[in-house]
Amino acid sequence: MKVVSKLSEIGFDKNSVVTVGTFDGVHVGHREIISEAVGRAKALEGRSVIITFEPHPREVVGSQSIQLLTTIDERKRLLGNLKPDVLFVVTFTYEFSRQSFRDFYLKYLVNGIGVSEIVEGYDHHFGRDREGSIEALITLGKEFGFSVVAVKPVSLGGELVSSTRIRRFLQEGNVEQAGEFLGKLYSIDGKVVRGDGRGKQLGFPTANIALSSPKKLIPKNGVYFVAVHLGTQTRAGMANIGFRPTFGTNGGQTVEVHLLEFQQDLYGDEVEVRFLKRLRDEQKFSGPEGLIEQLRLDREASLKLQKEFSTTFS
Repeated sequence: MKVVSKLSEIGFDKNSVVTVGTFDGVHVGHREIISEAVGRAKALEGRSVIITFEPHPREVVGSQSIQLLTTIDERKRLLGNLKPDVLFVVTFTYEFSRQSFRDFYLKYLVNGIGVSEIVEGYDHHFGRDREGSIEALITLGKEFGFSVVAVKPVSLGGELVSSTRIRRFLQEGNVEQAGEFLGKLYSIDGKVVRGDGRGKQLGFPTANIALSSPKKLIPKNGVYFVAVHLGTQTRAGMANIGFRPTFGTNGGQTVEVHLLEFQQDLYGDEVEVRFLKRLRDEQKFSGPEGLIEQLRLDREASLKLQKEFSTTFS
């Protein structure tokens, strides 16, 4: 996959199949769209081009900030796994957002990249005030000689798959449902940094994670059974997300991971934490003894889950 950030880097080829979207999460619905575009390009002996945006459009024009399911680096990697020919990352600015649907498609696709087919989701909207719809795109295609393929929605358990629904699941702590909609375990990553050593004092040493991106969505506060990716190894652990209320900590939200069967010093290492199952809410205990007893129960539950999810750690 060739990754570009300028239209001039792509080169014109009329025999291109193009899809446009932010694709945050690269969830199973997104994969249907992209796989359709890649497959149709191969059938036409043409090239497949994905256009995505950075930053997320809602960061620029939304009334509220948005928490991301994927950073741009994660998105590039996940999109690359689908094997398109070209990924065009367009810098999204307020000025860019004010151009019309028609102006965008003429400048970037019809006259810029070249296009024989456009593949989009059934509810695709684009351009100033979301004026561009699939119907409008079909009309434009008749005028400029390209066809439009609308991919049907993907439903799981009676719910349409969308990035918005996945964010809601994570905000509720439902990491299992989020993973099902994503088609992979939801994860966060960062560097292991020194904490206050309290976990070690309690007999449950933890790796404190400084997240690599402040924009990344962190699941609801609580305790989770997780898989921790360390270079070439994947280890089972339990992660605590929250404010450590038992000790009256006035600091910000923390992400700490206790690895079940691992003693190595990880300070300074980059790790990825993948969420498998929520164990419980964050709790405030009357003192260290109550917390230690609960951590023992959490560890027992995690060891049982390690057997249940054995293929994750094989």
